[in-house]
Amino acid sequence: MSSLSSPTAAKRTAEAKQVLGDNDRGTYTVPTARLYPFQWNWDSVFVALGWAELDLDRAWKEITTLFDAQWPSGMVPHIVFWTDQSTYFPGPDVWGTTNQPLSSGISQPPVAATVVRNLQEVEPRLTINLFKGIDRWHQWWHTARDPKNIGLISVVHPWESGRDNLPDWDRPMSTVDSSSIGAYQRRDLDMVDQTMRPHRHEYDRYLALVEFGAEANWDDQVIGATNPFLVADPGVTSILLRAERDLAWLGRSIGLDTAHIERRIERLENGFVQLWNPEAGTYCSLDLRSGRHADAGTSASFLAAYAGVTTHLDQLDHELGLWASACNFLVPSFDPRHRHFEPKRYWRGPVWAMINYMIAIGFAEVGREKWAGRIRQSTRDLITQSGMSESFDPITGGPVGGSNFAWTAALWLSWVNKD
Repeated sequence: MSSLSSPTAAKRTAEAKQVLGDNDRGTYTVPTARLYPFQWNWDSVFVALGWAELDLDRAWKEITTLFDAQWPSGMVPHIVFWTDQSTYFPGPDVWGTTNQPLSSGISQPPVAATVVRNLQEVEPRLTINLFKGIDRWHQWWHTARDPKNIGLISVVHPWESGRDNLPDWDRPMSTVDSSSIGAYQRRDLDMVDQTMRPHRHEYDRYLALVEFGAEANWDDQVIGATNPFLVADPGVTSILLRAERDLAWLGRSIGLDTAHIERRIERLENGFVQLWNPEAGTYCSLDLRSGRHADAGTSASFLAAYAGVTTHLDQLDHELGLWASACNFLVPSFDPRHRHFEPKRYWRGPVWAMINYMIAIGFAEVGREKWAGRIRQSTRDLITQSGMSESFDPITGGPVGGSNFAWTAALWLSWVNKD
């Protein structure tokens, strides 16, 4: 009996529907009720894929609600504080933003255009306003997060990458002064084992960057010029390049001129080569303050094909093979052969379903069906074994982080368990 039709698969499908329902707040979906009680940017957009399997109206609403929080600059924040919850830290008082609704001062990987294209292909409902909102957000990334105009997208906080606690950030974050950070109470440790979460010294530096941004009134120009952390990220760059291609498709589908989007695509294509680290044999983050690459690959290294970049496809194929020989489930968030690999600690090793989804799509589109199928099967096996967990141990397959996670449930419904 195949996993697609097994009783366990049916049980997981029922569970996935229940998780979406439990995390539904009417117009948006929280990632998981206690640990993350607000609307998170890319969580919400991936969740729309799950809602599309159950209620297409609700899927579109998920995305339009997120864009209701877009800043005048075009930035779409990574957290929108639609309600007042004391169970999350840092809350809006720490971020110090003034836009309404209250939100964080940074963004998250721009997957919206790609998901909207998926919805549009099912049933065309794209409005001019939503298209313009996504277009403004993309332009914001180019303007605010490429201050050196090199065709690479940087992040000004590890949280902006969506891959919060990668070893990639250790060296650039080591220069961040956290001496001004006083006592605070982390809420995450009340709900998740501390061995799965960032260390205290890492969290201190995260908060120091939030403090820096708040003191700069979240001025993009000031932050781009003086923020101590500025790292070009292959994850965000790949996701934006893919999203630009999908935004151009969306524009053409509703009869709009997309020449300005094509120029942005060309710019990113030309800049992408700078992320290749020949010593590591893969795409790596690039610290724009020091000019140094990270010394190892991450799961985002394999998003190049998703972005439409195939220059080093054979090398990436070889690299993924080496990773596969070092762990039991694909794709770990960090190189499983590296000394800093930790299979259970936040983003330092665990497998994430939404990253697997993007990697598998990219490999399938460039004809590497073997890897696409294997990654999808690995994701299916992980969820079948461990349920709707936030992430998964690539060695044991066990659950890691929060439980009852909305985007894991959404991807089970929309991708993992479908023929």
